[in-house]
Amino acid sequence: MPSPTTKRVTAADVARSLGLSRATVGFVLNDTPGQTIPAATRNRVLAEAKRLGYRANSAAQALASGKSRIILLVLPDWPLDYSMRTHLDEASLALDEAGYSLVTMTPHPGGQARPLWETLRPDVVIGMAPFTREQLDEIRGSGVQQIIPPVAAGEEGAVGDLGFAEGPRLQVEHLLGSGRRRLAFAGSADPRITDLVTQRCELARRTLSTQTGAEFVAEATITEENAAQTLHAWMDRGVDGVVAYNDDIAAIVLSAALRSAIPVPERLAIVGHDDTPLAALLVPSLSTVRVDNAGLGRFLAELALSAATGSAPPLAGPETDAYLVVRETT
Repeated sequence: MPSPTTKRVTAADVARSLGLSRATVGFVLNDTPGQTIPAATRNRVLAEAKRLGYRANSAAQALASGKSRIILLVLPDWPLDYSMRTHLDEASLALDEAGYSLVTMTPHPGGQARPLWETLRPDVVIGMAPFTREQLDEIRGSGVQQIIPPVAAGEEGAVGDLGFAEGPRLQVEHLLGSGRRRLAFAGSADPRITDLVTQRCELARRTLSTQTGAEFVAEATITEENAAQTLHAWMDRGVDGVVAYNDDIAAIVLSAALRSAIPVPERLAIVGHDDTPLAALLVPSLSTVRVDNAGLGRFLAELALSAATGSAPPLAGPETDAYLVVRETT
């Protein structure tokens, strides 16, 4: 291997060492399609390139091919919780196996840095949430052709929450199935996810509205400071089941219930969302919704690869987006 002070080994160096033309070596090292290079010659080139310590110049290759092999994932300003980390890890692994790099960015209001879709020239830009019309125009103006989703938020065909809509329905139906009739929704105070909290609350409310003899009694933002007071108010209104935004919020509700001597699940049932490692460790252990975040990550990678390569897109997402994990709080 060359020392840090040695100049970078080039394709010309490999060609000179083997006595081959630079074109032949370039075809092999760039894996140029449509070339009839004998297998023996190809193997010699690759072996000599390895011996000399040749490393491809990714910038030059991208310039020559018009492909950067970079997938840019634009994240809203959401917390990187357990579910999101699992999602991103699986997408990154699947793309890496296909020879692509996943890069993430989070735009911030008033930010002065140039957006990465301008500086990296990615093959595909994906929004974890739909882009605004202004963002779409900027991305297209930078030369990116493949954008997912290709329409702006609020327009026909825009999607959001990436398969998590099933969770609130499962939470509500499970509580109703266990005999609960007066439900409350416990939301997060994190301002970064206000839209997600509102969406899940509305989905829970909508599911409950289709059931007879059941009532959506209350909704509240839950913090460690207000949990006990909120819970006492709910008890006074006859709440017997809580749909929590996620497992962290469910844990706060559970802790407040136990400190207030409210029997769980006898008097109050609680269902979380995400099935984080915390859920099984709580006492009593937390019933929750497990989302196939790994499957959703792979699906995201498949969408990106289909856009980057022009292949057929995946027909559908994971067969099971979400399912209940029943434990002791219900």
